[in-house]
Amino acid sequence: MLTHTTTRVLEPSDLDAALAVLAREPVANAFVASRVHVAGLDPWRLGGEMWGWYSDGILESLCYAGANLVPLCAGPEAVRAFADRARRAGRRCSSIVGPAEATARLWRLLEPSWGPARDVRAHQPLMVTDRLPAHITPDPYVRRVRKDEMETIMPACVAMFTEEVGVSPLAGDGGLLYQARVAELVGSGRAFARIGADGQVLFKAEIGAATSEACQIQGVWVAPEYRGRGLAAPGMAAVLRYAFADIAPVASLYVNDFNTPARAAYRRVGFQETGAFMSVLF
Repeated sequence: MLTHTTTRVLEPSDLDAALAVLAREPVANAFVASRVHVAGLDPWRLGGEMWGWYSDGILESLCYAGANLVPLCAGPEAVRAFADRARRAGRRCSSIVGPAEATARLWRLLEPSWGPARDVRAHQPLMVTDRLPAHITPDPYVRRVRKDEMETIMPACVAMFTEEVGVSPLAGDGGLLYQARVAELVGSGRAFARIGADGQVLFKAEIGAATSEACQIQGVWVAPEYRGRGLAAPGMAAVLRYAFADIAPVASLYVNDFNTPARAAYRRVGFQETGAFMSVLF
């Protein structure tokens, strides 16, 4: 018997069905799920379209198409359909990112028309924990960043982004969107730092995405001159303490496979590798 499939842009009335798909993989889908929980499926509020792939009338897979292109719960047929739609629309995103298998398949289909990419990070371990470390004391100096400390935290955020992504977030619009995003995280109490008496940021991290089931830590950074001094693991333990107390019962992050020191620090505070992401940067 033939299976009927179709792909379309989801509408606000599709919210419950979309949330049901996102709930199938709450950790891997936390980034997109957090946005959908806040903004629904209205493209203006969501910052992009949500594409849905249906099999025999049932919504099975999603693809967020905004500043990032993110395939979710997507098997080969769904990825092919999303690639066809993306190819027709033309590239409007700055990256393709998501679970490694689906993202790799999507990039293989899009590379002939969208390539070459500026960078392809094919294996970024997804690391997860649901408990505080038993043998690492949280850094007592790591705390929430206050709203009046935006000028203090921004240079560290810019340095982290530039080091991680390879381009400055101040390019293009002068950093207005990036500064707004940092301000949003600070304002919501999801930005954390250890700030020295002289105002220097020694360690920082943010919880960039959060649902009631899982949160995703991002932007982990130690000032270059303080690396190797044991700040990362206690700093992460402090962030986890805040996360589990106030935000979600599970914390995750994904990290470049070549970043050996970071992976070791995350393992020390209890993170375990449970899967992999992939990022294609333009």
